[in-house]
Amino acid sequence: MNIVLCGFMGAGKTVVGKELAKVMGRKFVDTDELVEQETGMAIAAVFAARGEDYFRELEFEACKKVAEMKNVVVSTGGGAMTFERNVKAIKKGSKVVFLDASFDVICDRVGNGATRPLFKNRENAKKLFEERRSKYLSAADYIVDGNISARKTAVYIAELFK
Repeated sequence: MNIVLCGFMGAGKTVVGKELAKVMGRKFVDTDELVEQETGMAIAAVFAARGEDYFRELEFEACKKVAEMKNVVVSTGGGAMTFERNVKAIKKGSKVVFLDASFDVICDRVGNGATRPLFKNRENAKKLFEERRSKYLSAADYIVDGNISARKTAVYIAELFK
């Protein structure tokens, strides 16, 4: 059974995911990294060069790839689990954990958003955060407090899957 982490950018999916993989002795996989390996480009460059629709197709392929893996910890991109087809693909062999972090905590973690194009405008980021939250909740098998340290969160999730 794979453990798939979802949540907004800055919720801690990658940091918690790497920590969780260590704690559980599993391999860590990041869907954004799969897309970057496939294209040889950073996510921001894929968006800039080919647009969001093209990126979402690649992301869907990454989700299908993850579904074929066994006993891995997966970090998804912030938008991945807001698409029903990705949720369906991933749920085949996985349980989804939503890292529910507050917008204030996310803002602290993301900082000025230099590497996060969607965070250049805080007001728009807040709207997106609110829109996506219900989708994360409906995709999730477990909801976990994303406001605490990555280590504590990872240990808590590991306990859920013992």
